[in-house]
Amino acid sequence: MSTFNRRKFLGIMAAGMATPYVLSTSQQASAADSLSWTGNSAQAPLPLNNNDPSNIFDLSIASGDPTATGVMLWTHIRASQYDPAHHLQFQVAADPDFNYVAIEGMVNGQDFGADRDHTVKIDLEGQLQPNRNYYYRFLYKGTVSRTGRCKTAPAIGYDLDTVKFAVLTCQDYTNGYYGALNYVADDNNIDFVLHLGDFIYESVGDPRFQDLPFEDRLITLPSGFSVAMNLDDYRHLYRSYRQDPYLQKAMENHTWIIITDDHETCNDCYWDYELDTLGCPDHPYTNDPQFNNNLDLKRQLKLDSQRAWLEYAPARVQVNKSATHPFDYSRIYRNFQFGDLVNLSMLDTRTYRTPHPCGEGDFLERYLPLGCTNLENPEQSMMGQEQREWLINTWSASHCRWNVLGNQTYMGRMGIELGDKVKLPFNVDAWDGYEAERQILMNEVKSNNVDNFVVLTGDLHTYMASQVKQDYADLSFWNLSNQVGVEFMTPSITSAGLSDMLLKTCPDPEVANFLLQALSESALRITNPHIKMFNSTQHGYSTIEFKKDYCEWIAYRVDKNTNAGNHGKKAISRFRKYEHWPWLMRLSTWGY
Repeated sequence: MSTFNRRKFLGIMAAGMATPYVLSTSQQASAADSLSWTGNSAQAPLPLNNNDPSNIFDLSIASGDPTATGVMLWTHIRASQYDPAHHLQFQVAADPDFNYVAIEGMVNGQDFGADRDHTVKIDLEGQLQPNRNYYYRFLYKGTVSRTGRCKTAPAIGYDLDTVKFAVLTCQDYTNGYYGALNYVADDNNIDFVLHLGDFIYESVGDPRFQDLPFEDRLITLPSGFSVAMNLDDYRHLYRSYRQDPYLQKAMENHTWIIITDDHETCNDCYWDYELDTLGCPDHPYTNDPQFNNNLDLKRQLKLDSQRAWLEYAPARVQVNKSATHPFDYSRIYRNFQFGDLVNLSMLDTRTYRTPHPCGEGDFLERYLPLGCTNLENPEQSMMGQEQREWLINTWSASHCRWNVLGNQTYMGRMGIELGDKVKLPFNVDAWDGYEAERQILMNEVKSNNVDNFVVLTGDLHTYMASQVKQDYADLSFWNLSNQVGVEFMTPSITSAGLSDMLLKTCPDPEVANFLLQALSESALRITNPHIKMFNSTQHGYSTIEFKKDYCEWIAYRVDKNTNAGNHGKKAISRFRKYEHWPWLMRLSTWGY
């Protein structure tokens, strides 16, 4: 029977909401021994039962944030099964049968109570070997969880030949099914999963986003509102989303790297620096007279959304739980390195961004705001000064072959031509609304000789491949020094497509029809020649594989309207960017 040394207590609270645990002194204990340990050597071994794991582990298990020597493990205990007198155990092994156990440990029952919504986050940093697959499971009250598979990152500087990521975004639970995630789960060639935000949607019945055609996907929030109003609502959303079997399967089979976008808090959110509170242009706390635009309620809403995300994301981030200001509470932007091949920076472009340069109250709101004169304001910031300096320093220190941004909104320029060749930015919620800061970053890419710059983007519910330029006014194809990188936008898994959203929000059918024509691929590419592919009508996911001499991005289409997990996916486009070629080359395209 294995023993546990309490002097090896690991309370890694600096890692952000991590759960304290105790490691076993016997790292090679047999699976049978460790699963029968009760935490008290005087008691008889705890008999295992044949219960369905979901009776206890109702949201299954997950792993995230790989380093060369660890990952974060995550699980959730069903509230009705929780007993503070019972310990939780976990095992990590080199094989799926747990014949070769590398790590086993125990969590005190009082450390995953209702105050953290019965979530558990185990930080194994410093405990594992680089670039290896491991298998893990939990035990609680005699019931064993499903087995998960996790992977550590290659050591920094390791001569790595290839690494492949699935890229995901925008998975509105009420707007379709997660068949795409079933394909991600089953793809054993994927090393890690990148989720670029909108893991949940704060809204459950907003007519701009949701038609609610799927009766089995309806969600009712505890507050009774159609958008999240407090911590209970956000937690309820995460619990509802994490019940999906395909999402559970994908999180069991892969190690995820997750960041947030706006819908983890509220649509098109930002920080109102003048009032020092959350900017929520479409939320009841802003628009409903009964709340009288209460600044404290909006500030608390941001804190509540941060806390719920920290509880439910298997992420290793800095947290100060006693902080009362969102800027001090947590810092989720972070960096990952994969050998000598990929330097990945995951951005937070919602917490610190200034208000939109225009758009609120204008015609079509943040989309095509007529008369906007504030686009080049140097005070506009998507990232905040501290995060921007962190990113620039990360680039300066990088020795990896590829430098990659995990970014939320489209970084390139996208304009629509109106009559007489008048071009307006389509979306000032994206980087087109923050031109001065975008220019700073592009200048830094050039001046720091940031090699092989790749931006991975979500948010717009669109497949897109484009060049990243230092100066978008320069249309010369042959000015190769102006082309600083490439950008790939992954589509939404289920969230309403761009054309659907325009039809819902545009007050004039003729204007809506005009915009749909202007946003067709042929029209958009004429106006924006740096865009090489644009498809906003379908759903799915993408993969990107980095090799020494090129990276390859493949876009997949998966029908969101059927709950069958194997109804067929289709690769609709492939792009390859070579290491020493500054332009983007399309290899092959299939019919949409």
